[in-house]
Amino acid sequence: MTTLGSLCLLASLWSCSAMNIDNAGPVKAQAPDSQRQAAGVAPVKSGLLAAQSRGMNPPGSRTPVLDNDVDLEPELSAVPLTPGQTGTLLEPEVTGPLPQTPQLTEEQRRILGQKSGLDFDLDLFDSQEVERYFAYYTGPARETFARWLKRSEAHLPHVRESLLRNGLPQDLAMLPFAESGYNCNAYSWAGAGGMWQFMPYTGRKYGLTVDWWIDERRDPKLSTEAAAKYLSFLNDMFGDWYLALAAYNAGEGKISRALEMTNAEDFLDLVSQNDRLNRAMRLKTETQHYVPKFVAITKIFQNLEALGFEPVNWGAAPKLETVQVPGGTDLLALAKSGGMSWEEFHSLNPAFRRQVSPPDRNVTVSIPKDKTQPMLAYLQNPSILPHAGFIAHTVQKGDNLRTLAKRYRVPQEVISQINGAGAQAMKPGQCIMVPQSSVGEAMPEGLKKTRKIAASRANYEVGKADTAWSISKKYKVSVKTLVEANGLPSSKAIKPGMKLNIPDASDQATKKTRVQAAKAREQVTRYTVRQGDTVYSLSKKFGVTAEALKGWNKIKGTELRAGESLKVYAQ
Repeated sequence: MTTLGSLCLLASLWSCSAMNIDNAGPVKAQAPDSQRQAAGVAPVKSGLLAAQSRGMNPPGSRTPVLDNDVDLEPELSAVPLTPGQTGTLLEPEVTGPLPQTPQLTEEQRRILGQKSGLDFDLDLFDSQEVERYFAYYTGPARETFARWLKRSEAHLPHVRESLLRNGLPQDLAMLPFAESGYNCNAYSWAGAGGMWQFMPYTGRKYGLTVDWWIDERRDPKLSTEAAAKYLSFLNDMFGDWYLALAAYNAGEGKISRALEMTNAEDFLDLVSQNDRLNRAMRLKTETQHYVPKFVAITKIFQNLEALGFEPVNWGAAPKLETVQVPGGTDLLALAKSGGMSWEEFHSLNPAFRRQVSPPDRNVTVSIPKDKTQPMLAYLQNPSILPHAGFIAHTVQKGDNLRTLAKRYRVPQEVISQINGAGAQAMKPGQCIMVPQSSVGEAMPEGLKKTRKIAASRANYEVGKADTAWSISKKYKVSVKTLVEANGLPSSKAIKPGMKLNIPDASDQATKKTRVQAAKAREQVTRYTVRQGDTVYSLSKKFGVTAEALKGWNKIKGTELRAGESLKVYAQ
């Protein structure tokens, strides 16, 4: 039996019926050779799949090319995110318009005028917009800002170090708050990604890999280095940090043309003359408010304790080791070798978009220093654990590359790349390895039917600023009713451009939709637990709460046994 045959036979025993859930992830991708050497860890042996890749694509052969922007997280289907698929939309506190907030109190105004904390370099200005953002983030959005502060603790030390090393003002460490709330996994509807919110083109221009396997815009260290280069370029171009920040938001071309037409001397002067520009050249409101928002966040950060926020813990960043891994490494199995869940591993390596590393290149991963020994042991001998990031598919009559690609939502090129010649001439009984996809599970049939009915009777198109809450308030229906009537798994599934059927008690069509939704909720799905399943991962997969799943099946803890049958009711 060949090595590949042995692999497939073992994989079939463990996971041939493995769930084809998406565990899109990210982790720091291919680093420069100098960076790998600096890690101080000897390269590990190439894995079996890496060896297969070399055998399948000998020197001089053509490696399949994927559309780099296919399947990026802004195109996520309207289903709950599955474990590892942590791409999220920017929070409304990041993207929302300038809020109408109460006037500052005398104490807030006093604090606004003082400085403490970091020694910042930029001269901060006051304006009505600055005051409104200051009041917003210390008032209505206070809990959100506190969450951002806690999230930033893992990244602030290296962001600050990178800025200082590149000769940039450390004030710029506040920019990821304004861009993403320091969320490595955040995406905008326009397709910008990561805590610095790079567009794919700009990210690649500054050295970041963005492809089907990896999105280095989500790597906090690599994206920070790219941002430092881009911000240096913008400051050199405009000679003014606030104009540079405006260009970071709107693009250097937009700001250059506006300055040329107005002869403005600085950012505030440019904003004051914005009405002189024709409609196509005017700065958008978002850009006009971008710098004031940055200034307000900076002033808050300078006065955290005076404003009642917890001070930032600069020692909270995890202690990590950087390790080189060969192409085709099963990252989920690697995580399990260190006793880590995919969520824990992926939080340290947010650039990976799959649970398998790219088969055509070596990459680096970050692992906790206290787990180095067992994880290096796995890399030296991957056979000590069953495959977890792959699906082992036993070929059936009629299977071919196209049908498998459609079934598992993985490009044909990827299946060919991993399985070589065996993918081109499939035979029944053959084992084909497929990496976990990043798209996620399809909607349960009950929800799918309800969604189809609702879409056919849609009477409302979701706008850019709409949320489930704002729509429900506008039409005086509950969020729950709105979600159920449209066959959606949760309120987070509502996104711009979606067609909704707004429930109306007098509308017979809507009544019919509600009946369909009720029938869908009564449907029950039988699910056989697979290796690696947890109560949490299954609750996310099926769009139900963990408590509901435990109650239906009388589960007391959180651990599940492979092979046991669970009941899942459509919600």
